[in-house]
Amino acid sequence: MHKVFINTIPFGDKNKLPLEVLDQSGIEYLINPLGRKPSEDELIEIISDFDAVIAGTETISKKVINRSNKLKMISRAGIGLNGVDLVAAKERGIKVSYTPDAPAPAVAEFTMGLILSLLRSTHVSNAQLHKGEWKRISGRRFSDITLGLIGVGRIGSRVIRRTKPFGTPRFLVNDIDTDYQNNLDFKLEWTSKDIIYKEADIICLHLPLTKHTSNMIGKKELLSMKKNASIINVSRGGIINEQDLYEVMKSGHLSGAALDVFETEPYYGKLAEIERCILTPHISSMSIDCRSRMEIEASEEVVRFFKGEVLQNEVPQTEYEIQLEKLK
Repeated sequence: MHKVFINTIPFGDKNKLPLEVLDQSGIEYLINPLGRKPSEDELIEIISDFDAVIAGTETISKKVINRSNKLKMISRAGIGLNGVDLVAAKERGIKVSYTPDAPAPAVAEFTMGLILSLLRSTHVSNAQLHKGEWKRISGRRFSDITLGLIGVGRIGSRVIRRTKPFGTPRFLVNDIDTDYQNNLDFKLEWTSKDIIYKEADIICLHLPLTKHTSNMIGKKELLSMKKNASIINVSRGGIINEQDLYEVMKSGHLSGAALDVFETEPYYGKLAEIERCILTPHISSMSIDCRSRMEIEASEEVVRFFKGEVLQNEVPQTEYEIQLEKLK
């Protein structure tokens, strides 16, 4: 009997279908008993007897992969792959799949919520009223701003489409793949990141963490933004230098920021001191429907693998090349 360790949690708590998919195929599974991300050594010990792992955002390092002699497959419930050492997996002949489309609608909607909160300072008013302070803050409407998006793929493009009912803002966009400009029925101004930093009122990041995007936004970039601008990161921690963001916001520059992802998670850093900074614990994809879709697709890929079928979402070669580039 094939055995699967489900590391990502929660899993199957809102919808039992992901577990039923495994049950119906006669696959034995164990859901992470720790209730948290295991350490590297803990993960090595736990998965030593498992054939596959359904993974979340935890790190599956080269050490873990090389010490897991029975491991044949990693099924990532989600899209980010920076936590999985793809190069080591390929060297061991371990297949890796992911669920790139499942979380996109939830992340896009979450981004819209953050934009609206930042525009009207809802989070600041909430915190002040909880402290007994009655202060009425004037904000801005969606249609009156310049919205900058760096990354307009699965998620960024959905954010653009979801702006339509609010009154379309001015869009400044940047992406390494300019083919997207042919797929969106909106007036988009394709420009450099530097122009976006200088001219946008809200900047949204929808990027993978790579050699080129690591610490892409530091003190220089943050200070080049408008004093009353805001920045949102729901992609990957490490793209914004968190210490620089703290220092810049502490100085009074930027009207707001919203981070759902952090370089180290869980996050217990200094940005929590800043009231106008929205911090959430990597929950942008955590709508019940999208989370369930991620879990179902991850389970289905495990079943396909053990049946010897073609994987529907095997990680493409480009992702391996991104990690190889980081090693240079």
